[in-house]
Amino acid sequence: MTERVVLAYSGGLDTSVAIGWIAEETGAEVIAVAVDVGQGGEDLDVIRKRALACGAVEAEVADAKDEFAEEYCLPAIKANALYMDRYPLVSALSRPAIVKHLVAAAHKHNASVVAHGCTGKGNDQVRFEAGIQALGPDLKCIAPVRDYAMTRDKAIAFAEKANLPIATTKKSPYSIDQNVFGRAIETGFLEDIWNAPIEDIYEYTQNPAVAREADEVVISFKEGVPVAIDGKPVTVLQAIQQLNERAGAQGIGRIDMVEDRLVGIKSREVYEAPGAIALITAHQELENVTVERELARYKRQVEQRWGELVYDGLWFSPLKRALDGFIQEANQHVTGDIRMTLHGGRAVVTGRKSAESLYDFNLATYDTGDTFDQSKAQGFIDIFALSAKIAAKRDLG
Repeated sequence: MTERVVLAYSGGLDTSVAIGWIAEETGAEVIAVAVDVGQGGEDLDVIRKRALACGAVEAEVADAKDEFAEEYCLPAIKANALYMDRYPLVSALSRPAIVKHLVAAAHKHNASVVAHGCTGKGNDQVRFEAGIQALGPDLKCIAPVRDYAMTRDKAIAFAEKANLPIATTKKSPYSIDQNVFGRAIETGFLEDIWNAPIEDIYEYTQNPAVAREADEVVISFKEGVPVAIDGKPVTVLQAIQQLNERAGAQGIGRIDMVEDRLVGIKSREVYEAPGAIALITAHQELENVTVERELARYKRQVEQRWGELVYDGLWFSPLKRALDGFIQEANQHVTGDIRMTLHGGRAVVTGRKSAESLYDFNLATYDTGDTFDQSKAQGFIDIFALSAKIAAKRDLG
């Protein structure tokens, strides 16, 4: 029986060439799998037909936008996930979503190998292969660009020789990855970390320096899930899409950073994630109102570790799964409304309202009606500071 390889297929030059390249290098039949996580671009059916025209024995396409939003983006919102306190894991979240479909296709078509188009110096090769090994430990992985030195020049030559139905025009100077949760831009002149980004690289966001009217929005959550925008019910996908548009129009969600890659190098990355930043900002503030202090303090530690695990490609790991349970429990009272002003590149919270609020006006007020017993404060301070006081007597003695 001829060996079969499932290929993560985008419809672009590199993965189109990889179909024939893999067949030549391994003698295997190739099944192409394209997954729509909101990256935009061509129609899925066009992509499917191109894969077949390029030599795939079968081609599958999946509209996974809602699945991606609910099963991958939503947990990140609940976790307030920002890698290195800034990056909302745009690309890292999409990889396990794609992997799930690749492994399912491999088992369906009796394939023994899964292929992807990643290079050997990025994070995504780890995310794909660690995910594949977790869901399909029986499967092998190959990466033509990495394993068979399939350079851009070789890919163009192969496409032209085989007369493949794919454009071989000059490559963009940037490497771009995008989905509904955001957009990542790297390489080209951005590799010089002294160079400032130019407006041409952005698509999801408008220039925040341009004068425009502010936009006020109310985001409603139920147990950490965004359920309405300005009082109108939304799915998670719709919440992200609507805030991509509204926050993006105000230049919100632009991130320019040097980040620590899993493979040990530092990399300059530019991101734009307007919906993600708006939703995480609102969710964080609602947690400030509804989550008890000690739980909130501990959750901040969990959030950092959760983000590192996802960034590192360990979405399907036991620790990530266990932390999911904690985050879900911590979100059980995160219900209410957050009002924000979107303007000048910032999403600023201006109002909070929740039936689950732990904010007690009568305890917080300094005016008449204050129910906080200030007479107990001195004794509390004496006991709270006692151990430090004893140590100070010793150290200063």
